[in-house]
Amino acid sequence: MVSFSSGGWRGLSPGLGIRLAIIVRSPMNSTARQLSYLILASGLLTPAPAQSNQTPPAQPVPIIDGGVGPCSLELTVTTTDGKPAAAASVKVHVAYGFGGFHKLDLEAGANVDGKVKFTGLPSRVRRPPLEFHASSEKDQLAGNATYDPATECHARRDIALAKPTASQP
Repeated sequence: MVSFSSGGWRGLSPGLGIRLAIIVRSPMNSTARQLSYLILASGLLTPAPAQSNQTPPAQPVPIIDGGVGPCSLELTVTTTDGKPAAAASVKVHVAYGFGGFHKLDLEAGANVDGKVKFTGLPSRVRRPPLEFHASSEKDQLAGNATYDPATECHARRDIALAKPTASQP
């Protein structure tokens, strides 16, 4: 038991006694304790301030779904100096089914990281491999990547853009 006499608080050290006395003598003992726990918990749950040297979060990869099969291809488009081609556009023409009577033309723009993903591609196409054509209107660059879904259903390819030669479209 802690008590107060003319000599001070008995049973406690001098520095600790005053703090405990305020809590023990307080008429709202349980309310004050609960409030202090709440303040302490909210301080622990508050996220740390963001640092200025952190990199911004990566943007989501644009996904274009052809809706005709289980295969997919993830492309990374870069410029001649190896940087991501953010303004690149990627096109593909897919002929599939019996005799290639079903046709599908897909086009997607790359995100700031130069990435784009094509999903829902058929596992069997007419006249494989598929040719993905990437171009950048701003820099007048172009590049190609080939992909055969029959041999590799889920794949990744890189396209390095360069100045088109006379033989490239």
